[in-house]
Amino acid sequence: MNCTVKERQGVRQVARAIQEEVAIESVDVLAPSASQYDAWTLDAVLRSSEGVPPEVLRELALAGLTLQPTPS
Repeated sequence: MNCTVKERQGVRQVARAIQEEVAIESVDVLAPSASQYDAWTLDAVLRSSEGVPPEVLRELALAGLTLQPTPS
């Protein structure tokens, strides 16, 4: 399995995990060609504007992903 497949699977796994754990408005997994970061990207919209819940931060950390907040 190559690096790209592992990255894609990791991002998809995090997407599934956070959808089950917290109030998420929407979650999209973007291919590198569709992402502004030129990498597999998880685009999540939280229902709450009070910050990123610890459950989401935990899943990101376990997958080795970096949080890039987008201004509202």
